Amino acid sequence: MKRLALLLAFAAALGTVPAAQAPPARGAKTLDIYIADTEGGKAALFVSPTGQTVLVDSGNPGPRDGDRIAAMLADAGVTKIDYLISTHYHVDHIGGLQELSQRIPIANYLDHGPTVEAREQVQGFQAAYEQLYGAAKHAIVKPGDRVPVTGLDWRIVTAAGQALKAPLTGGGRANPACAGFQKRDDPATPDDNASSVGSVITYGQFRVVDLADLLWNKEGELMCPSNPIGTVDLYMVSHHGLAQSGSTALVHAVHPRVAIMQNGTRKGGAVAAMEVLETSPGLEDIWQLHWGYNAGIEHNSPGVFIANVDDAATIANVLTSPPAGRGGGGGGGGRGAGNAAAAHTPAYYIKVSAQSDGTFTVTNMRNKFSKTYKK
Repeated sequence: MKRLALLLAFAAALGTVPAAQAPPARGAKTLDIYIADTEGGKAALFVSPTGQTVLVDSGNPGPRDGDRIAAMLADAGVTKIDYLISTHYHVDHIGGLQELSQRIPIANYLDHGPTVEAREQVQGFQAAYEQLYGAAKHAIVKPGDRVPVTGLDWRIVTAAGQALKAPLTGGGRANPACAGFQKRDDPATPDDNASSVGSVITYGQFRVVDLADLLWNKEGELMCPSNPIGTVDLYMVSHHGLAQSGSTALVHAVHPRVAIMQNGTRKGGAVAAMEVLETSPGLEDIWQLHWGYNAGIEHNSPGVFIANVDDAATIANVLTSPPAGRGGGGGGGGRGAGNAAAAHTPAYYIKVSAQSDGTFTVTNMRNKFSKTYKK
């Protein structure tokens, strides 16, 4: 009976279909953002209205993510990467860089400097990376720097454990959410997540914040006692929706209208992170790359907002299995329990098209459902 109830609840969630809204007219000058399914990793492509490209991270090693990113680039009509930002050196963020560099030209490599961790998650990466950027252009970014993309104001707000000091336009006010912010124990050993390169991207009246995997305490250093960022329209959910990030001091202060979570089936989507999002003032929708087993029936978004969804029977089997069979909360996010590297096809991405007046449209490429958010 429990399994039947879960099947019915999940079917009802999938059937909650808000009215679709028309995307921007063809030919309109838009900032287009493509968020790849890297199974709980990260790879997000920004195509400016002038056609310049920025890729933030490159997913996991191997052909699975490489093929998905290549297909996404082809869909976007992209034949070169003007700027590749590697936010930090964890395998789910830089594992695909070497293969990607063989598939498409990369003009500029940006990062926070060398890893702070003693052990490389991708063996030999730093040496290989030096060879790659040695044949192109390379810059170590710091808070306050601009990435020179024509038509966009791309500002670096965190890097190498440091946070923006001088507020951006619209920022600088006291942050009431800091009153309840409590620091947590720092990692026992240096963690490159804390060094994440974070960006605020502005196109006219449209604004995005993407802090990669910035950790909880570093969010506090950025956002307290005052908020240097101001408000945004789109929040790229930090750290895949894991509970180590995504504090109220960050999320509620930037006051996003929409959040996009780069989670996997078993990575991210933590209940604590979902609750922060759900209680954020003014938040209209949470879009997810995957239906997440950690969030369960209560906290996943309706199916139309989720790019990749297991069938109802598979979800019910996982949710009703003993806890040891559910795959935990920290793995990479394959389809089968305990098989974090499993590929599934087709894999779908999420696309955002933003206009300079602040209106933007988000599209789920699985079902072609689009929703437009007027400024």
